[in-house]
Amino acid sequence: MKRPPFLYRLSVNLAARTAPLAARFDKKLARGLDGRRGLAARLAAWAKAHRDPKRPLVWMHAPSVGEGLQAKPVLETLRAEHPDWQLAFTFFSPSAERLAKNLPVDVADYLPLDRPADVEAALDSLLPSALVFSKLDVWPELTLAAARRGVKLGLISATVAPHSSRLRWPTRQWSQPAYEALDRIGTISDDDGKRLEQLGARPEAIAVTGDTRYDSVAERAERLDRTREPLLRLGEVGASTFTIVAGSTWPSDEAVLLPAFADLLVQLPTARLLLAPHEPNPDHLAGIAQRLHQLKLSRPVRLSQLEHAKPGPVIVVDRVGILADLYALADTAFVGGGFHRAGLHSVLEPAVFGVPIAIGPHWQMSRDAGLLLERGGAVALPGDARHPLHSQWLVWHHDAEARRKAGTAAKAVVAEGRGASERTTALVRELVVKR
Repeated sequence: MKRPPFLYRLSVNLAARTAPLAARFDKKLARGLDGRRGLAARLAAWAKAHRDPKRPLVWMHAPSVGEGLQAKPVLETLRAEHPDWQLAFTFFSPSAERLAKNLPVDVADYLPLDRPADVEAALDSLLPSALVFSKLDVWPELTLAAARRGVKLGLISATVAPHSSRLRWPTRQWSQPAYEALDRIGTISDDDGKRLEQLGARPEAIAVTGDTRYDSVAERAERLDRTREPLLRLGEVGASTFTIVAGSTWPSDEAVLLPAFADLLVQLPTARLLLAPHEPNPDHLAGIAQRLHQLKLSRPVRLSQLEHAKPGPVIVVDRVGILADLYALADTAFVGGGFHRAGLHSVLEPAVFGVPIAIGPHWQMSRDAGLLLERGGAVALPGDARHPLHSQWLVWHHDAEARRKAGTAAKAVVAEGRGASERTTALVRELVVKR
């Protein structure tokens, strides 16, 4: 079995050595480093107390929240169908900490750094029967070390964007042995399968199983309880109110969104904006308040203060974990991330409620956005979007049929994508049963 290239190992070691310095200027990186302190000891302690080597263990890894949501329905089904199996879940980004705590697994923690000693320690503790990656985050050191031990390897909801950096040097060369080692790969589409072959995956290992997020968002929407807070309080508005829910926004999104909303209020004073920033930290919330002040709009009301404050036209969501439910209140949605190149956030969460969606110009890395645009469930805005966004909102407000038609198209995209969880779970189950 091959080992990762020397240059890859050297790069990982250099990154690990420089990370503490970089963490002084990056709060998210600092949080990730803090979370990994004592990781090996925690896994070893869990293994000593709870690991039963006679029972199969499936180790699922997802880099962040989105990929974790793809893994969630598979883990839930495995737990229900095979209560005798043990389940482990790891994540890379600190943003997935909260999700990890609510998954039906026996142990959840950060992914160890991709260095020989770190991954060997984790493998010694977990003793996995199968190691499964969600979406594309296949780590060479861990993957090849697991393969040498006879661990079955899988990849689910796999997708590779046409212009992904993984298809270029040096990442492609570094990761090729790891993708080649995968036993089973469930892709979202045929095109994703072809691109995975370019990364080194064996054609006979690939099958199209779909994207489990479609099932995940649909099932969450079906379980939604509109009588609980804050949905009940936010839903107590007049029928004339035009509600826009803007989710996972960054300052670059808000630079377009808030001026467009200020223009809308001139013509539609009853309009309401529920704004959920991607990172609701104090600096970001202060920046939103300052921009609204510059636009001569009233100070935003924070969701946490809504019980004791009179709601204004802008309500800022200052907590995480509820955005997907808030889209149920929307007449239209704005999904953030499209006005910079870090990536568009989930468009499926509003689509499942039949809500028409506006996104920024940088959406090309999102297959879901492409499907919604093709079907008419979403519109893509230009870079200078203040006036186009304002105009689109007016169209969707004044023309209820146009809004209904776009929302129906969006909901249909989600409905057509369902069924992936069942197929994906079967693929993972096969890794364990056919060992």
